[in-house]
Amino acid sequence: MCRNITELRGLEPAATAEEIEAASRQYVRKVSGITRPSGANVEAFEEAVAEVTAITTRLLDGLAPRRQPPKTVPPLRRPEVRARIEARAAGTG
Repeated sequence: MCRNITELRGLEPAATAEEIEAASRQYVRKVSGITRPSGANVEAFEEAVAEVTAITTRLLDGLAPRRQPPKTVPPLRRPEVRARIEARAAGTG
């Protein structure tokens, strides 16, 4: 099991599309062994991410509510990760 993929079921507020896509991307990276796909692989890689994202969204929508929240906070909800993302987007990181 990939330890980097955070549980998304039972989050309050519910998992966002961005969090689901990030978990899907991490899964595809793990099973493919590709961190940054080359031009030859980018289409297949991105298609897989989109498909896993769609399936994960349907799964989360179809599951019964959780009794307890997940043990860990998803990375995109952690202040230090959000700050890194925002710094990169601003061109300072």
